[in-house]
Amino acid sequence: MRLCETCALLGLLFLTIFDSSECLQTVKPDKGSIVKVSTEPLSHPCAVCTVSGINDTDTSCQSSITLVPEQEVKLLFNCSQPIEQSYTVTITRTIECTKDACSPTTGQTQPSLLPDFARTFTWELKAPEKTVVGLDVLGDGLIETSQPCPNGFQYSVATSKTNSGGQTLYCQGGSVTHLDLPNEAIVSLRVLPKVQVKPELFQASAGPLKGRTMVISVDSSTTVVVSRDPKEPECEVCTIDGATPNCSPTEKTLTNVEKLSLEFSCQKPEGMYSVKMKKKIECTTSSCTPVAGEVDPILFKDFQRSLTWDISVPDRTVLTLDFPDFNRTFTWDLKVDATRAFQLDFPETGIRQIPSGETCPDKHTYSVFTYMRGIANLGTFCKEGPMTTILPRYKGRVSLQVPGDTKLDPVDFKVKVGPETDKLAIIKVNLPRGVSATDFITANYPSDFPDNQQMQWDFTVPGMHNYTMRFLDHTAPECLKKEVEVEYLKEDKKVTKLTLTDPQPEHQQGNFKMVLKNCETNRTLQGLTLNYRVSVMRSGHPVLCTVDLTKQQGVSVQIEKVGSDPYCEMSIDSKVEKKINVAAGTKASLSFLDCPKEDVRLTASQVISCQNLASCTPTLLTVPKLDACLPMPLHSFTWHLRFPQDSTVDLVSPVGSLQQSLPDQECNQSVSLHVTEDDGFTVGDFCSKGNIQKIQVHANVSVTATANDFSKTKGPFLNVSFSQEIPETIIYRVSPETLAPTLLATPNWPRGMRDFSTVSWIVTVPSGYQAHMQFVNISQPKCRDWHTAMTVKLLGYEEEIMSRREDEAAEDKLLVPHSFYLNMSNCIPEEGHFGAVTKIILQKKTNLLAILLGIAGALLLLLIVLAVVCIITKKKKKERMNKESSIYISKGSIFRPGDRHFTKTRSQNESHVYDSIDDTMVYGHLLGDSSYTDTIQDSFKGMQVDSYNTFLGPTDGQLPVIKEPDPEPGNDLYKTFLDPSESFIPPRPRTPISRQDSLGFQDSRMVDNELYTFKSIGDINTIRLSGADMEPPITEEAV
Repeated sequence: MRLCETCALLGLLFLTIFDSSECLQTVKPDKGSIVKVSTEPLSHPCAVCTVSGINDTDTSCQSSITLVPEQEVKLLFNCSQPIEQSYTVTITRTIECTKDACSPTTGQTQPSLLPDFARTFTWELKAPEKTVVGLDVLGDGLIETSQPCPNGFQYSVATSKTNSGGQTLYCQGGSVTHLDLPNEAIVSLRVLPKVQVKPELFQASAGPLKGRTMVISVDSSTTVVVSRDPKEPECEVCTIDGATPNCSPTEKTLTNVEKLSLEFSCQKPEGMYSVKMKKKIECTTSSCTPVAGEVDPILFKDFQRSLTWDISVPDRTVLTLDFPDFNRTFTWDLKVDATRAFQLDFPETGIRQIPSGETCPDKHTYSVFTYMRGIANLGTFCKEGPMTTILPRYKGRVSLQVPGDTKLDPVDFKVKVGPETDKLAIIKVNLPRGVSATDFITANYPSDFPDNQQMQWDFTVPGMHNYTMRFLDHTAPECLKKEVEVEYLKEDKKVTKLTLTDPQPEHQQGNFKMVLKNCETNRTLQGLTLNYRVSVMRSGHPVLCTVDLTKQQGVSVQIEKVGSDPYCEMSIDSKVEKKINVAAGTKASLSFLDCPKEDVRLTASQVISCQNLASCTPTLLTVPKLDACLPMPLHSFTWHLRFPQDSTVDLVSPVGSLQQSLPDQECNQSVSLHVTEDDGFTVGDFCSKGNIQKIQVHANVSVTATANDFSKTKGPFLNVSFSQEIPETIIYRVSPETLAPTLLATPNWPRGMRDFSTVSWIVTVPSGYQAHMQFVNISQPKCRDWHTAMTVKLLGYEEEIMSRREDEAAEDKLLVPHSFYLNMSNCIPEEGHFGAVTKIILQKKTNLLAILLGIAGALLLLLIVLAVVCIITKKKKKERMNKESSIYISKGSIFRPGDRHFTKTRSQNESHVYDSIDDTMVYGHLLGDSSYTDTIQDSFKGMQVDSYNTFLGPTDGQLPVIKEPDPEPGNDLYKTFLDPSESFIPPRPRTPISRQDSLGFQDSRMVDNELYTFKSIGDINTIRLSGADMEPPITEEAV
C-alpha cells in the first residue's frame, strides 16, 4: 500500500526538474470511518487526485476529497511544496451508546492509513439523554495542558459540536486515565506526520448520569433562587426530601430548609447556575431584626451570587446603615499561554509609575505582578500618566488597594490576550508634548531584576520633539553567563547596543524601543537595578506675527486648526488657543509652533454699514491688505453689509454680469462668491461673466469670496449700492444669452426658499427674439398656511400669462414673446420645501405677415420676369421671321430702260443688304388696294395673325402691271418700302397661293421699286437681309 519510499526519490527528481512533488498511494478506509484528505490553506497550488482507468490514465484532482469506506482508491498527491507539510487527513468515527453500553467499545485508529501526513482522529459520542459516556485511556495517562504536546500527540475534548470552542487539551504522560463525558461529546487526537499510532486508544462505556450533590440550610428570613439560562446545556436541579426527587430543568426556589440535599444532573453546575439571595430585615421604630445584614460565606460559594436586603421600615422612621471602615484589596488573577502575554489597556489618561511604598493622590493604587520562574513586581502605578499598556507574560496578577475611608472609583482598565513574546513584560508609553521628564524603574526595584530576563519599553515620541535618555541610578551584577545590555531599536535602523556605563541617546527624534537584558548573575552579590529618566522638549521654532487691525476699518481676522496634526500649537498674546479671533480695531501678537500651512485656515471679514439711505454710498468690495507676517494664505474674505430696514442692497458685478452656480451651469473660475442673508440663509453661489445684471436683496447680506490665490486676485469683486425698499425678498435682473440656455434657480437651491418669501426675475428679451421658458425641476411642499405661487407677466402688462399654485401642475414649456416678469412666492410649509429651476432659451421671432408679403413679392417678381422673358422671346421670334422674309420680283428685267438708280453693279454695292425690314413697311400698302384684296379668298380676309410664308409667284403665268409715278429726285436715297400709314395689321398677310404658282404674280409697285429683285420660276432663292455670312453675289449674267 505504501509507495512513499519511491515517492521520496521521485519527489526529489520532480522538484529538481519541474519544481513540484508527486506521490501515488493506494488506500482503503475501514468500515465505519469517514476519511477526508485536504490541502492546507496556504499550500497553493496543491491538489489531491484520484487515479483510475486503464494504465491509470484517468485523474480527477481537487483541493479536498472524501473517501468511501471499504473502497480501494489510488490517490496522487501533486504539490510544489513538501507533501507532508501540505496535506491533512481527518478520520472520523462514531461511537453509539445506549444507557449501559457502547458500540464499538474501543476507539480505533487504522494506523496504516496515510501515516506520512498529519492526521486527526475524531470520535463523535452519541448517547441517550442523562447518560454519561466513560472513556478508559489505554496505556499512558493524560495531563491537562494549554501548550502543544512535545511528542506530537495532542488530545482535545469538547462537550458538544456546538461548544467546540470550549475544549480541553491533554497530553500524554499524566495521571488522568478516565474521562466522564456528556452524551454528545467530541474526542480528538491530532498526530504529526510519520508518528506511529496504536490501533486502539481507549475503551468506551455508558451509564446513568451522576451529577453534583450538595447539602444546604436556609433560614426563614432568606429566600434563595437557583436558576440557569435555558439556552445553556441541559442540567436539572433536584431537591431530595423523601423517596421521590423534586426536579426542575431551570430553576429551584429554597427557603426555611435545614440540611436539604440538592442534586444537579451535571458535574459542574456552578458554571451553569447562578444564585440570588434575598434577605428580609423587619424594623420597628426603635430596632431591626436581624440587626445586621449577615451573609453565610460558605453557602453556594462556588456559584455566582447576588445578595439583596429587603428592609421594611415604619412610616416616619429614619433608617441608618453603617458600614465598617475596612481597607479593601481587589485582585484579578490572569493567565494565558506560556508563550503569550496578557494585555492590560488603561484609559486615555493612562497611568504613571511610582516608587514602592508611596501612595497615589486619589488613594487608588495599582500593582502588577508576573509569575515567570518566580514572582516579579512590575511596579506600582497611579492614574494620570503616560503609560497606556502593560503586557506581562504568561501568568500574573493585578491588584487595586483602596483604604476604608475612600469611595471606590470605577475600575476601567481592559484585559485581552496579547501577542507572543519572549520578554518578561512590555510597557508602552506615550510621552507628552511640550517639556516633560518621566521616571521609570525596572521590575522588583530596588530589588534585583530577574536573571536571564528581558524587559522592553516602547516609547512614542511626539512629532517635532527631541528626547534624551538619562540613567539616574543603577547597579551592575556579576555576570556568570552573557552580559548586561541595553538595546535601542528604531524603525528602519540598526539596533544600537550599549552598556550601563555608555553614554545614552541625547536629542534624538522619533519613536523607539528600549530593551534591558540581564545575564545569569552571581546571586550572592548585588543584582541588576535601573532607574532612568526620559526627557522631552520641542525641537521646532515658533513663527511670530503681530496683526495690527487698528488702521483697517471694520476688518477682523480668524484663524483655526482644520488639520489632524496634533502637534500644531497656536497662541494669541501667549495664550494657546485652538481658534484665534483678532477683533476689528485691535492689535494682537500671534505665535505658530509646528503648524503646517495646510492644517491652519485663515479667514477675514469686514463690516460695511450705514445709518440711513442718504448716507449709504456705493462701495466696491475689495480685499484689504493683511499683515505679511501671517504664515498661511488667505482662504476666504467675507463682507457683512448692514443697512437700514427701509432700503435694498444692490449687487452688481464690476466686470459685466454674474452667473449663478447650478448643475450644468457650474462656476469654474478662480473666484466664487457665496451670498447669504444675515441669519446665514443661502441666496446662492455666483461668479462673473454670466447673465445676471443685478441682484437686489431686501435684507442684510454677507458676501464671502473664495479664491485660489488672493495674492493675485484682490478685486473688486462686487459693486454694492443701496436703493429704495422693494416688496419682494430678492429680485434678479437677467439678460439671457442668445447662444446658450440660461438657468434660473430659487434662492438656497436645492434646499428650498425661505418660508413666506418672494423672489422675482425681470428677464430682458432682446428685440427680434422670443423666450422659450421651461420649468426643468420643481419641488412643491404641503402648505400649512397660504399657497405657493408661480406667476409670469409681460413687462408693461397686468395680465398674467401663467399662474400656478402648489396644487396645480405648471406648464412644461411656455413661449414668451418679449421681456417678462417671473415671480415665485413660498407658503408656510407643513412638510417639504418649495424650489424651482427654470431654463430660458432665446429664439429669433418668425413674422408671418413679413413672410406672406415676401412670398407675394417673390411671386410678383417671378411673373414680371416671366413676362419680360415672353416679350423678349416673342421679339426675337419676330426678328427671326423678319430675317427670313423674301422680296419676290416678277419675270421681267430688274432694271427698266433708262433706270440708272444703281450705278454700281450688284457685286460692287450692298444695296440689297439690310439690317432689318419692318413687315409693315413691306406689305402694309397692299391693304389699301382693292384689286389685291379682292383676289384673296374670303377665308383669308380679316385679321391676319399667322407668320408670313415665302412668296413663289403667280400661278397664271402673267405678271400684273403696276403703274407707279416717275421717280422723284432723291430716289437713289434709302427709303422704307411703305409708309407706316399705308400698312395694315397684322403685319404679315397670309397668302393662300402655293409656293410654285406664286411666280406668275407681279406687283407693279414692287417692279418699280428700287428693291425689286428677280426670281426665276425654277429656283427659289431667298434674299439675305444681313451682311453676315454672305454667299457669293449673284451677277447679272446669272440672272
